[in-house]
Amino acid sequence: MSEGLRERKKRETRQRISDIATWLFVTKGFDNVTVAEVARTADVSVNTVFNYFGTKEDLLFDRQEEVEDLPSRVVRERRPGESPLAALRRDFLDALDTRHHRYGFHEGSDAFTRMVSRSPSLNARVREMNEAREKALARTLAEEAGADPGDLTPVFVAAQISAVLHRLMTHAVERMLAGETVDAIAPDLRRHAERGFELLESGIGDHCLRRQDTPRTAATGEPS
Repeated sequence: MSEGLRERKKRETRQRISDIATWLFVTKGFDNVTVAEVARTADVSVNTVFNYFGTKEDLLFDRQEEVEDLPSRVVRERRPGESPLAALRRDFLDALDTRHHRYGFHEGSDAFTRMVSRSPSLNARVREMNEAREKALARTLAEEAGADPGDLTPVFVAAQISAVLHRLMTHAVERMLAGETVDAIAPDLRRHAERGFELLESGIGDHCLRRQDTPRTAATGEPS
């Protein structure tokens, strides 16, 4: 069904308010901008802002549902013969190589990252989104596999995949906050991503296996 004029105007108004709010937040800092200021700058009433966004944080995370659903969507739309892990690896590396924003690694993301890092409420929202994304992925994996309700396998798999994605982006964020450019970070991030997905693919059972001939100190039991 095509979008009607009323729906289009509402969508455009919502997007304009969100874009203006994001610009204000990045420029001045999230905690230094009020909803009233956003409304004035967007030339709408405060009530209009809250008609579209339930909270101040929603103004910034207007694509929250899309972000939370991303890994699940990649799994649902994977290619014939492709595993969920392979699809997510392919999608992450593609986003990394093209600097697409869907995993948060792109030109200009350093300003957004810095703003979020300085706001306790935004940090809390990011944690909630990460948890929701992991739970959604677990549900999708269970549905795709036809798993029994009590089967924890999809939960284990979702947790491991989510951990790798989270640590990759945390590594990128820490380097961006330290002043490194996206282009400088990308080669190492790709190498780390390939290693992370390789461990998921092959398992970690023999990682850091202690050799039997490794001498140990008597006092601490640690390798000498």
